[in-house]
Order: sequence, then C-alpha cells, then structure tokens
Amino acid sequence: MKLLKLIPDDTNIRFLRWRIPFYTVSLLLMAAAVALVVMRGLNLGVDFVGGQMIRATFTEAQEAPVAELRDTIGALGYGDPIVQQFGRPNEISIRMKLPEEAEGQPALADRMAREITAAMQAGYPGVRIDGVDSVSGKVSGELFETGMLALLLAMIGISIYIWIRFEWQFGVGALFALLHDVTLTVGFFALTQLEFDLNSVAALLTLIGYSLNDNIVVYDRVRENMKKYRKMHMPDLLDLSVNETLSRTVVTSIALLITLVALLILGPDVIFGFTAAITLGIFVGTYSSIFMSTPILVWLGVNSDSFVPEEEGDKLIAKGL
Repeated sequence: MKLLKLIPDDTNIRFLRWRIPFYTVSLLLMAAAVALVVMRGLNLGVDFVGGQMIRATFTEAQEAPVAELRDTIGALGYGDPIVQQFGRPNEISIRMKLPEEAEGQPALADRMAREITAAMQAGYPGVRIDGVDSVSGKVSGELFETGMLALLLAMIGISIYIWIRFEWQFGVGALFALLHDVTLTVGFFALTQLEFDLNSVAALLTLIGYSLNDNIVVYDRVRENMKKYRKMHMPDLLDLSVNETLSRTVVTSIALLITLVALLILGPDVIFGFTAAITLGIFVGTYSSIFMSTPILVWLGVNSDSFVPEEEGDKLIAKGL
C-alpha cells in the first residue's frame, strides 16, 4: 500500500518570490503588536502584580468543588479568582490579585484573605485551610523582570549558538525570527487580555525552543546545499532547501496542533492561556522558519560560495564547479 504524503517529493514552491510582501505584512503585524502592548498593556497575573495564595483541603469530599468556589469567591467583590486542583483531587489552591487600593495597605490584603477563608468555611463544612501566602508587589515585580530577562537571554544565547554553528548571518536571521514570534505572541496576550503570568513566560520559552528547532533544520539543509550547488542562484538554493524540509515542518506542526487543539477544547481553564500561546506559536514559528529566517540571508549578502575558503574556492573554480 502506498504511503500517504502530505507534501509530495517534487514540491517546488517559490517562497522567496513573495519575500517582500510577507516581510511587509510581518513588520506591520509586529508594529501593531508593540502598539497593543503599549496602549492596552498586559493583563498581568498574581505572579507579576502581587496577591494572595490560599491552599485548602476538602476533608469530607473526594473532589473539590472548583466551579462553585469560583462563583462563591467571585461574589465577595475582589475580582475573579484562579482556582485549581493542587495535588490530590480534594486539594486546591486559590490565587487572587490584590486590589489596586491594597498597595501599601497590608490590612486590606489580610482582610481579603480572612473573608475568603471565612466564606469557604461557612459554605463547605470540613474544609481545612492549609496555608495563606502573600506575594508582595515588589517580589512580583522582580519575577516579571526576571521572566523578561530569561526570554531575552534565551534569544541571545540561541543566536550566538547558531552564529558559532553556521555564520553570523544565520544568527541574525534566527534572532529576527525569534523576535518576530515572541512579539506577535505577546501582542496576542495584549489583544485578548488573557492573563499573563509565569505560565505564559514558560509558553514563550517553549515557543523559542520550537522555532529554534525549525530554523536549525532549514539552515542545516541550506548549508548542505551550499556545498552541493556552488553555482546555484541563492534565492533558488533557499527555495530548494525550504521545499526539501517542508514535509518535516508541516507534519511536525500538524502533530503538535492536534494535541494542542484537544487541550484548548477539553483542557482545564487554568492552562488555557498557556495552551493558546503555544498553539499560536506553532503557526507563527512555522511561518517564520519559512518566510522570515531564510529570505533575510539574501539581504545579508549570503551567496552559494560565501563560506567556501578562498583557496578551496579557487580550486573549485579551476575544476569548473
């Protein structure tokens, strides 16, 4: 039986023919994403703005009433809580942002924690409060700065790695592609106002890793073809390399998307933002590895014989290669 192939072996799509329109659209989208972040801001979670975290165990129940708790605590007027199972099915953690007026007023934060625990004990006999922790604005601000620094260092480190493994032009291409992916994903958070917390930072780091993997596969094929086809026009060589790796790129992306879409539809609300970010990132990362990271090599002056040592190049010319 003949195997089903999503991408035929003789695929020859001229991707670089449309590099200017795609780059124009991508730059406009990046500018729009930055504008959204500046104008609307991010809906920062408890991790980054401070708040209360309460852990509790429902000793008389096999499973905690998560949905009911969200309604009960939300009715207190302190905003929407983040309630999730923590450990066993009857153990939960509740995270609440501090009200704006609570800055510099520890008494208000303490009152909020007391009212939440009192409401739980009144509505659910047998509930045991295992702990109440406060995240101050200063600590949460440090977490935000550390998270952003981690993203920046990850992108720079990846670019240096690609620079060492290939050439500096490839490092610049990879850095631009990663910047493109992260900017659009952060813009998505600003547009939808999904909560941006440490899980979101983890999603961005995951996206950087995926995009890096895609870029290295394409760049490796580009390097191989540069050794095989010395006289080929560079845009044609890049098109050939992308087409040769297209099947792997598409199949990998589809396999991941099947899992991610299932998580989006059936998964818990707690990881919805994380899953949504990675789902968008798969589309954006696949797009950037084809239309962002390879065309930029042409504008950076890379030719099919750019990285051939001068002596070796003279020998090849003498042989007619």
